[in-house]
Order: sequence, then C-alpha cells, then structure tokens
Amino acid sequence: MSVESPPTGLYSRKMRPLRYSINVTVDGCCDHRVGIPDEELHQHHANNIAQADALLFGRVTYQMMEEAWRLPQALETMPEWTHPFARTIDAAQKYVVSSTLDQVDWNSELVQGDLQEAVQQLKREPGNGIFVGGVTLPLALAELGLIDEYEFVVHPRAVGHGPTLLAGLSAPLELTLVNQVTFASGAVALQYEAATRRS
Repeated sequence: MSVESPPTGLYSRKMRPLRYSINVTVDGCCDHRVGIPDEELHQHHANNIAQADALLFGRVTYQMMEEAWRLPQALETMPEWTHPFARTIDAAQKYVVSSTLDQVDWNSELVQGDLQEAVQQLKREPGNGIFVGGVTLPLALAELGLIDEYEFVVHPRAVGHGPTLLAGLSAPLELTLVNQVTFASGAVALQYEAATRRS
C-alpha cells in the first residue's frame, strides 16, 4: 500500500493539535537504532513533518536529531534517499524543552518554565499542528493529557529490550484508531486520536 497523508480531519480542531509519532517494534521497543529504515518510511515521516508548523523535542532527542540531520553534513553522510527527510527536518521550526541548555539554534527556540502552560500556549497559536518526538518528553505530555494524536509506526521486528513505549504511564490511554498505512517493508503506521483531551 502506498504512503498516504493523514486524514484532513486530524488537523481541523480549534487549537492546533499536538501529535506524537514514533517508530516502535512489535515488542514495544522504541530505540531509534532498531527500526527498519527505508526510503518509504523516511518519506512518510518527511510528509508528516512538512504538514506540521513545528517540532517539539526534549534535549536528548533534539541533540540526536541535530547531529544526524543538520545540513549540510546530513547530505554528505546520509544515503541519498534520506535527503528529502533531511531537508524537511532541517528547515522545520523546532521547540526544545530543556532546563539545562542555555541556548539552541538549528531553527529552534527554548521552552522553559511550566511544561503544561508552555505547551498549551504553543497549541493556542494558529496553525496546523505540532509534532513531538522522543521518549521521555512524550511520556510527560501524555500524563498531562496534552497529546491529541498518536502515531505508532510498528516495525515487524522484536528485539527483546527497551526503552519501551510510554513505560511508566500512570493510567491507561484510551485511543481511537482513525487511520492506518501499511508499507512495503511490513511496517504499519497506526494513527489514533486520544479519546479524552484535557487541553
């Protein structure tokens, strides 16, 4: 099945939605090194980023993504089929949640202070939506009820170790499946809306 764009209804709310997207194995591991990267999946993620107004990262994810995807070095070190993704993420507006960084660049702004207030303010701004990535920050945002949409790109692989998706969540998340995309690799992108939103 070819890559599809998310349904238009995903971005139609008054407040711009916060959407969490992550690669995960069938046994729940979301270590970025264990997925099955290919051109189709990179294009899918590039399309998602291009539809959002901004990306939201914690410090660790921000520094990891910058090291891998900042131009021009990404075009020199990464395979050519990843270049559309590299260009898309390099150009994106980014917000970085950190209490230890003094400054950021790479089209980025620091987010400090109360996490809930800061993210709610970002969501109140006009636009199509914000994407969050990583492991630790999305867990905190899920606990606060701030994530509106979840996309789990499930890779057909079991690895037997962590980090585990949303490990430590204090209460179950009730999710409604709204779309799914199957890739040639056997990976499946499952897109959900949060059943209860407190934002």
